[in-house]
Amino acid sequence: MRRICVYCGSNAGNDPAHRAAAHDLGAFLARGGLGLVYGGGNVGLMGTVADGALSQSGEVIGVIPKSLMEKELGHGGVTELHVVTSMHERKQMMVDLSDGFIALPGGFGTLDELFETLTWLQLSFHDKPVGLLNVGGFFDGLIEFIAHMSHSGFLKPEHAQCVLVENEPAKLLTAMESFRPPDLGKWIEKLAAEAR
Repeated sequence: MRRICVYCGSNAGNDPAHRAAAHDLGAFLARGGLGLVYGGGNVGLMGTVADGALSQSGEVIGVIPKSLMEKELGHGGVTELHVVTSMHERKQMMVDLSDGFIALPGGFGTLDELFETLTWLQLSFHDKPVGLLNVGGFFDGLIEFIAHMSHSGFLKPEHAQCVLVENEPAKLLTAMESFRPPDLGKWIEKLAAEAR
């Protein structure tokens, strides 16, 4: 892996541990020689993860829609800042530039990016690892709900297992490096058999 995309909040949240984790993750990636791809903002956890990587002279690539750039939310100190026309273009470019994905705490936008990336993995539009950095148990409820979707028959167990979860960056990167996507052919065969 050469670059990791980080999805995270444009707010900092109420827990200082979230900001600290964002800074530490950015710095950790840079120290490991991994570039950071993120949403291009200078606010909230987005700005913090970028600053963490920049503090260790890391490569930081931001991708931000023009409408947000016009509100002066773009980070002026990153290595590259791509200004795009839409959220769809932003998400596609972030996926194209990255070799893996990590979600930090965030809101609707973070979950939108996370689940679109997971859906594309499920459908074999890409084969890159997707992980949750579960800071202070932030994602516990989401992890439980993903298991509920699987137990309820809406998500194959092998796809539920594609969501890699750790509470430390080093452990998460290790899991991501050894990730192998499920065989879509077998999934399609099962769907066809169930439809008969």
